[in-house]
Amino acid sequence: MISLGGTEEIHIWREVNFHTKEIFHKNPEEEVRVIMKDKLNIAMLGHKRIPSREGGIEIVVEELSTRMVKAGHSVTCYNRTGHHVSGKEFDGCDLKEYQGVKLKSVFTINRKGLAAMTSSFFAAICVAFGRYDVVHFHAEGPCAMLWLPKLFGKRCIATIHGIDWQRAKWGGFASKYIKFGEKVAVKFADEIIVLSEGVQKYFLDTYGRKTAFIPNGVNRPTPRSPQLIKEKYGLGKDGYILFLGRIVPEKGILYLIEAFKRVQTDKRLVIAGGSSDTDVFMRELKEQAKDDDRIYFTGFVQGQELEELYSNAYVYTLPSDLEGMPLSLLEAMSYGNCCLTSDIAECAEVVEDKALLFKKSDVGDLRDKLQDACDHLEKVMELKKQAADFICDKYNWDEVVKETMKLYKKK
Repeated sequence: MISLGGTEEIHIWREVNFHTKEIFHKNPEEEVRVIMKDKLNIAMLGHKRIPSREGGIEIVVEELSTRMVKAGHSVTCYNRTGHHVSGKEFDGCDLKEYQGVKLKSVFTINRKGLAAMTSSFFAAICVAFGRYDVVHFHAEGPCAMLWLPKLFGKRCIATIHGIDWQRAKWGGFASKYIKFGEKVAVKFADEIIVLSEGVQKYFLDTYGRKTAFIPNGVNRPTPRSPQLIKEKYGLGKDGYILFLGRIVPEKGILYLIEAFKRVQTDKRLVIAGGSSDTDVFMRELKEQAKDDDRIYFTGFVQGQELEELYSNAYVYTLPSDLEGMPLSLLEAMSYGNCCLTSDIAECAEVVEDKALLFKKSDVGDLRDKLQDACDHLEKVMELKKQAADFICDKYNWDEVVKETMKLYKKK
């Protein structure tokens, strides 16, 4: 930054402050530059890798890091080694840089329960000895190592993407380790970011720890016509109900299949997404669905195929028992979808009255809501009309970056 000195510099800053609203309205990145007048050297860890759509955390890290670089900061992301969670056929290139973000790969034992633990262990060692002003940990498990860079004087931020130790996929040891990471974050993190008011209340009630509520953002996409999905799966506009996300038990996909099999409709159920850590659950789902030829599994999707699936669904459904802040729900609404979700707080807070809700884990209620949506086109179309503007106005990535950077610099 060039310093002019004396009254001239004071006059300029008065002008900036006086005209702040006009400047920021025209260019949100300018607000970031004013808040963070000095360039920061930032490290991020806890994600699998970027660029990647292996999970919501990867999307968050990519959105934050690339925007921070555009605002003039230096960001290094510590990626895992090993294969994509949905199979090596989805492996990307081994990049050293992505949109100005420095990428470093750390040693990883590529096995369920060990990948996150080992990669965050070695990443924490790297950042502890690195020249970073801020170290940003993502997810509870990786936070088990947050104490180390803190010991070396780094400012440490933790984003809790959900109460991960409650997830059904983890065994006893992994669940205990993840909860240990939660406690380390409470004790050592300079700031904790949470994505929902429910999780904010959990940390206050359980630990007496105040947190910053900064929900995720969403980009406004350009909808696509059904070309690739028509060729591959025979899917047309409004011809299917869509689930798109990680194939894990807490997403409620078993309930969805059971409920859909009892719905009278010629629409298909498309379950899009890859396995996470193991194929056992995917095999269980396919076994349950095998006697209904309306149910189709696409596997992991990305790019044009993902965009077309979002763009042309009749209803998007997310029947989760447990969520942090569901990015797939934000994305589905940004494409103008009528959404049907479980009534857990993390979903209900997002959609408000602009989507359909069913009672969590209640197969009968889910079946009834699906049947009602299939029978009442006008209700679905009304929700579709409202969805995109509502969600894109409510959740904005530039605002997320601005609030996150305030925490980076908070005294």
